[in-house]
Amino acid sequence: MDGNTQVEDTWSVAGRTFKSRLIVGTGKYKDYAQNAAAAEAAGAEIVTVALRRVNLSDPSQPMLVDHVKPDRFTFLPNTAGCFTGEDAVRTLRLAREAGGWDLVKLEVLSNTKHLLPDMEETLRALKLLIADGFQVMVYCSDDPVYATKLEDAGAAAIMPAAAPIGSGRGIQNFLNLGLIIEQSKVPVLVDAGVGTASDAVLAMELGCDAVLMNTAIAEAQDPIRMARAMKHAVIAGREAYLAGRMARRQYADPSSPRAGLI
Repeated sequence: MDGNTQVEDTWSVAGRTFKSRLIVGTGKYKDYAQNAAAAEAAGAEIVTVALRRVNLSDPSQPMLVDHVKPDRFTFLPNTAGCFTGEDAVRTLRLAREAGGWDLVKLEVLSNTKHLLPDMEETLRALKLLIADGFQVMVYCSDDPVYATKLEDAGAAAIMPAAAPIGSGRGIQNFLNLGLIIEQSKVPVLVDAGVGTASDAVLAMELGCDAVLMNTAIAEAQDPIRMARAMKHAVIAGREAYLAGRMARRQYADPSSPRAGLI
């Protein structure tokens, strides 16, 4: 694409189209007001909501929807804290009853320190949710074989972890992530493990459709400024991917022409 050609660069999942390629979470902020300010600074259109940890229904307590407005953001309910398929399905059925949400994020974690996804249980839960009419974006390990199984089972998006949740370690396996991007016909989003803006740039330069993060913004010393940094990082990485990087070379290649020298 010509760099001067103004074509709106959007992406779509489950029939919904978005301009922003940065999805932010709703946990670990000091309060919902800061969460909302960070989401705005990030330019996000989607916020993912941990149903087991966020107040959506008790008006006697601070409520997320009073700050992060459902008419401004697409809510993506997730199953954070679920360790079995049954827990995940039950949680998302409650979300659908409460808010009518059918585009959801599935995560079924292993009950260990690293909190990596239990892929066998994740695949089983996905099949249950698809049969129940949900459109499911799936958090998964960076395993190309399981990514194919999830897509074949009807996943709306594949969301491999860059590194363990909240670790801030960035992308640990560029090879596997690249293979997943290459083979997938549905959107691929890096989810979990992003620590700073350069991690988001690298994910987008690799060809991810979007990046999801929470801790990298919420636990920054200045969350609002980090949200802005992440917004620019995702845009820069996407632009670089579309531009097509120069070839890597073994030796120097001077910028100035060699011909016509005195």
